[in-house]
Amino acid sequence: MHDIKAIREDRDAFVRGLKRRGLSEAETLADGLLAQDKALRELLTRLQSGQARRNDASKLIGQAKQKKDEAQAKALMDEVAGLKDAIQQGEAEQRDLEQKLRDALAVIPNIPGADVPDGANEAANVAVVSRAFGKPPGLNNPKQHFEIGEALGQMDFERAAKVSGARFVYLKGDLAKLERAIASFMLDTHTQQFGYTEVSPPVLVKSTAMFGTGQLPKFQDDLFRIGDDDPFWLVPTAEVPLTNYVADEILGEAELPLRMTAFTPCFRAEAGAAGKDTRGMIRMHQFSKVELVSITTPEQSQAEHERITDAAQEILKKLDLAHRVVTLCTGDMGFSAEKTYDIEVWLPGQNAYREISSCSNCGAFQARRMNTRYRNAEGKVQGPVHTLNGSGLAVGRTLVAILENYQEADGSVAVPSVLQSYMGGKTKIAKV
Repeated sequence: MHDIKAIREDRDAFVRGLKRRGLSEAETLADGLLAQDKALRELLTRLQSGQARRNDASKLIGQAKQKKDEAQAKALMDEVAGLKDAIQQGEAEQRDLEQKLRDALAVIPNIPGADVPDGANEAANVAVVSRAFGKPPGLNNPKQHFEIGEALGQMDFERAAKVSGARFVYLKGDLAKLERAIASFMLDTHTQQFGYTEVSPPVLVKSTAMFGTGQLPKFQDDLFRIGDDDPFWLVPTAEVPLTNYVADEILGEAELPLRMTAFTPCFRAEAGAAGKDTRGMIRMHQFSKVELVSITTPEQSQAEHERITDAAQEILKKLDLAHRVVTLCTGDMGFSAEKTYDIEVWLPGQNAYREISSCSNCGAFQARRMNTRYRNAEGKVQGPVHTLNGSGLAVGRTLVAILENYQEADGSVAVPSVLQSYMGGKTKIAKV
């Protein structure tokens, strides 16, 4: 959420930021917001003036009655009654104007950071050369993960479609165990090496939580909703319950940065994904993910963004999976982000790098929506905290990457060394 005061103080900077996001109507949008803000502030001035006059008139009534001036007292009483009605009407108008302004601000994306590359789409993303890791393995005629999994008899899309429809899967046997092993390995790495606190959060959340992290109101078609009146929502990522853990709170500066990680199922309608990745586990309605969330002071957030990306990359490094990191351009970033790194893992079966994590610094954008602030060492309440999130990693896509990069000529799959203890010492997954 944007701060209307900041827009008022520097309209041109706000417009430039939105234009970098590709919003051609940025000037009209800004002027509309400022017109709403002006109308609201003028109304508040009138209300304050009316309330002051009502208070003064109320005092004068008593003075008039002491003087036995009944005519003056009645005139003042009539004036107070009229002011009361006008103030009540004005307060109702105030609530309406405040809600309209809030609704207008709620659908405007975050302003990109100054160091974010400009561009309309993913073609303008910029590789972070210093973060690249490993080389794609030289495999002869590599198969895609679904071919490997189905041949092993441990990945079943057909029966999942019978039960739930498209974009669902059954994992069985060693592949089901591998999924669990991957998640445990990720959680252990993040908690033991990077100091994240493991959390088991709810995966059904209220609309206020979805609003807080920016999924609502703009992206409700991408979400799964339960109920009509005061609905619950299935989380698209654990970012939602983890970040909202501090909603409507004032945190002590000494508590920050606050770092949390969680392994949860995630649910996405994929409303705009028709025809994309229709086979396999790349784009599912239900998938599992280990999420990383940090809550920081404004001064800490840039360094924390690099750290959260390091933590996500460390998983791939320990698995010895070739990957690269790109800085998303202004036209490819998510709604709430002011800067995002995407980590893309090499998939031999697709002969391509594919996204396996997005690590974003959202600045104060989500904190304003959640009303989360912090108090400094002197006890003075400061502005909003900064929030960050990153996939650490998408478990299903990590399983995909392992199947494709560790596939053997005989159809089996080698188990990465760091996962073997989680797999009961198993070194290879083969058809039983």
